[in-house]
Amino acid sequence: MMKFNFYNPTNLIFGSGSLDTLGSQQLPGKKAMVLISNGKSTKENGYLDRTLQQLSKANVQAVVWAGIMENPLKEAIMEGAAFAKDNHCDFIVALGGGAVLDSAIAISAMATNPGDLWDYVHGGTGKGQALVHKGLPIVTIATTAGTGSEINCWGVISNLATKEKIGFGDPSLVPVLSIVDPELMKTVPSKYTACQGFDALFHNTEVMISNGVNIMSEVLALSAIENIAKYLPRAVENGNDLEAREHVAYGSTIAGMTMQLTSTTAQHSMEHAMSAYHHNLPHGAGLIMISKAFAAFFIEKHACDQQFIKMARAMGIADANKPEDFITALTALQEACNVADLKMSDYGIEKTECMTLAINARQTMGGLFLANPCSMTDEECAAIFEKSYR
Repeated sequence: MMKFNFYNPTNLIFGSGSLDTLGSQQLPGKKAMVLISNGKSTKENGYLDRTLQQLSKANVQAVVWAGIMENPLKEAIMEGAAFAKDNHCDFIVALGGGAVLDSAIAISAMATNPGDLWDYVHGGTGKGQALVHKGLPIVTIATTAGTGSEINCWGVISNLATKEKIGFGDPSLVPVLSIVDPELMKTVPSKYTACQGFDALFHNTEVMISNGVNIMSEVLALSAIENIAKYLPRAVENGNDLEAREHVAYGSTIAGMTMQLTSTTAQHSMEHAMSAYHHNLPHGAGLIMISKAFAAFFIEKHACDQQFIKMARAMGIADANKPEDFITALTALQEACNVADLKMSDYGIEKTECMTLAINARQTMGGLFLANPCSMTDEECAAIFEKSYR
């Protein structure tokens, strides 16, 4: 508990209206690749124009690439990297949600390094090579609250050909500047607000039960859990509730720190397997589906009872005194956010896949299983999928 290593050199600017400070910041280059999703929101809501105006104010040239999809693909990363090289960009501005922020990390690396992204991926069929060159500097502007990638060096990329979804990152890829402006999140639809908010919640709850939790990651994670649990239902109910948006964004960004200090657990490996096989499954939704059975596994084994009690108290059960209280609080929060009825079957997942998903989770991101508070076999992992199945 008293040992930790926190390396995060990101200049984090947090708060409503903070996008308007971009043009006065020290930026890491003179020509930016502005990375956005292939959707319409950043353009229609004016966020792209505002960002370009700020870059112009800073005398920075900008070219826009709108090629990122939900659950970003390896092919998109390589296309984005080629775009950055062809346009002689010397840094990246990632404007968007988790998919865009995750992709920026991988594009940064592949814009300066030879070969294919999977040459540098650890796990699964990745070759696990070390990066040859430092990536392009990254500036992040978060438009959703969920990933935490705005201030850490990790992103998750899918390889449809091999049915793998694996985390990729390197300490050299930590963003140099991050702007988290909750005003940009007011337009996120209710269902996405909920799923993204639960992703942020689980980043922190997994840190809390990880066998690597320490004095710093615990205090940060509990603060984030408390804020998300209290304010996420309000943000889901009324997207224009700026106070709620601010507190959920805080919890999400703090997760970027807690995940640098302490790993998440196999819950994330398991969801990545689900969306590797079913690419239309939103990450946060998959996490919600397996969350109660995942927590129950460790509660039944009494692997970290006090950690679950601490989280239950942070989530509003002031007199919590047993680990099961965490599941009570989690269930209530899911009901309050209208996500308690999500079904794996609605996304094409079949119950016969449970062992396949369990094996994939360990093969692709087995390191997160090592962070679990006790061991979990493939059979036990498959049983969690089975118990979660509807």
